[in-house]
Amino acid sequence: MTPKIRKAVYPGTFDPCTKGHLDIIKRAAQQFDEVIVGVLRNSAKTPLFSTEERVNILKEVTKEIPNVEIRSFEGLTVSFVRACGAGVIIRGLRAVTDFEYELQMAQTNRILAPDIDTLFLTTSLEYAYLSSTTVREIAEFGHNVEQFVPPVVADLMSRKRSSRNEFQ
Repeated sequence: MTPKIRKAVYPGTFDPCTKGHLDIIKRAAQQFDEVIVGVLRNSAKTPLFSTEERVNILKEVTKEIPNVEIRSFEGLTVSFVRACGAGVIIRGLRAVTDFEYELQMAQTNRILAPDIDTLFLTTSLEYAYLSSTTVREIAEFGHNVEQFVPPVVADLMSRKRSSRNEFQ
């Protein structure tokens, strides 16, 4: 009998990818044979980084984790998870406020796709306060974000801010 490959999807916008996201990716990669990080292309939002940039950033910061693959997607997460051949959605939890929203989403996904489970990983305590929104706000006001994001992300955020300031 061939062993079943355990595959999970960690979906999100990752705009920008934070050290908290990386923490969840690394820990999920220890639990599953394959982890697909799904970068959501959401036309309703105006992201700091394009979908292609976010995919490339995540490929760069996860290149040392052999069982992680980065893909973009749009539409329902459960449809993407099925297309990937996975059976688990990974979601990170920082606080109780996250739990209410994430539980609602997990229950909705369970109704839409009873064969797909959601696994919650609590963020490591050192990143429990961290969100992409907070990082974007800090960067927007010209502060260094290196303690919150991988160096490549901090550099790209600084360059984006500089190029925007040139045109204002």
